[in-house]
Amino acid sequence: MNKTQTQEFKKKLEEQRQVLRDQLSRLRGGDKDSSATSADTFGQNEVASSLGATDREMDFALDEHETAAVRTIDLALKRLEAGVYGDCMDCGDEIPLARLEASPQALRCISCQEKLEHNRAAA
Repeated sequence: MNKTQTQEFKKKLEEQRQVLRDQLSRLRGGDKDSSATSADTFGQNEVASSLGATDREMDFALDEHETAAVRTIDLALKRLEAGVYGDCMDCGDEIPLARLEASPQALRCISCQEKLEHNRAAA
């Protein structure tokens, strides 16, 4: 991978990380959904309460997913700085450029990623 490609991937990764951090900030900041307040106003406290719980569960799941995605991006950026970005962290083979373009945070070649997912599913 040449220096221009490396810089392009670094820029993509940093942009993705910022988008995720902004989303996490909104989730953790507790942006209130006005629909629950409207429901309370119309005497639907119980419905609004259950919807609020569901919304909180969804926010928690999104938070967890986005936090993991930020960690993966951070790891990819560290690998980029170390000069090993684009090499599969399991087998060491070069990750195809098309895979990195589609998923710049990819840490594994497709074969090793499939093995990892298969092992997780079997566990």
